Amino acid sequence: MNLYELNLRAGKYKSRKRVGRGHAAGGGKTAGRGHNGAHSRSGWSKKRGFEGGQTPLFQRLPKRGFSNVRFKVSFDIVNIGDLNQISKDVTVVNLDYLATHGLVRKRHSRLKILGSGKLERKLVVEAARFSKTARDQIEGLGGEARTV
Repeated sequence: MNLYELNLRAGKYKSRKRVGRGHAAGGGKTAGRGHNGAHSRSGWSKKRGFEGGQTPLFQRLPKRGFSNVRFKVSFDIVNIGDLNQISKDVTVVNLDYLATHGLVRKRHSRLKILGSGKLERKLVVEAARFSKTARDQIEGLGGEARTV
């Protein structure tokens, strides 16, 4: 049973054209794909912005204006719960310490402490920025949140 057999209204569902089944069937030889070229090959799909080999519009237009990408300030982020992994004898935590112990990459040379997790002991944390919850947790345990 097919979908077009369910409803008796004429022309509601049109049968699909079966191509590549010979000349008599009406879609033989090139099967509606024309002769040579990318369109005639299987697996071809048009890339975004492709204009048939002509230089695409975004390449023809002049590039002008200011971009802030080079000046973007990025931060290495550490959650407050991750500071519990630090050994018990350490009291001061900064970017250099975290980089040597593999918690940050020190690629951006700025550190931000976020408040996810729960800090379990008193620490002095030196970072460029703190979230409000992280600062409250550190100072609530008697530690210090130093902005560097």
